[in-house]
Amino acid sequence: MAESVSKIGNKARAFTLINQDAEKVSLKDLQGQWVVLYFYPRDDTPGCTKEACQFTTHLSDFESLDAVVLGVSPDTPEKHQKFIEKYDLKIGLLSDPDHIVMEKYGAWGEKVSYGKTSIGVLRSTVLIDPEGRLAWHWRNVRADGHAEKVRDKLKELRSCLDN
Repeated sequence: MAESVSKIGNKARAFTLINQDAEKVSLKDLQGQWVVLYFYPRDDTPGCTKEACQFTTHLSDFESLDAVVLGVSPDTPEKHQKFIEKYDLKIGLLSDPDHIVMEKYGAWGEKVSYGKTSIGVLRSTVLIDPEGRLAWHWRNVRADGHAEKVRDKLKELRSCLDN
């Protein structure tokens, strides 16, 4: 894992991934707006569902703050589409089956679950500013209530820029 992954103010790592509609989404195409990039293990599991639904619930808040919310998991675009339809999600979901982007952002590695060590997705979130710099990084995220924490931090950072 590169050192600059979590260094606030550094240029965010470039990426291009496929979304739920099999369309390419690149960080460079999102320039000029805030980007909430959250990493999660798998579609349609309890924690991941709760997190996606809460980001959807607060989506209008994020949009009013000029932010786009994108979830990233190893799941296929087809699985993302089913997940979105099942829960009426309004956020975009990106497919990273080879965990290349997750590795760039420190969201792939060793974790312990129920006393067992494995390698996999580390639930985390990065906030990227409109100039493409890393503005904040949450590690070891708890799904419930995380969307509100991200929204509140985004409000705080935007108010600092506005003053």
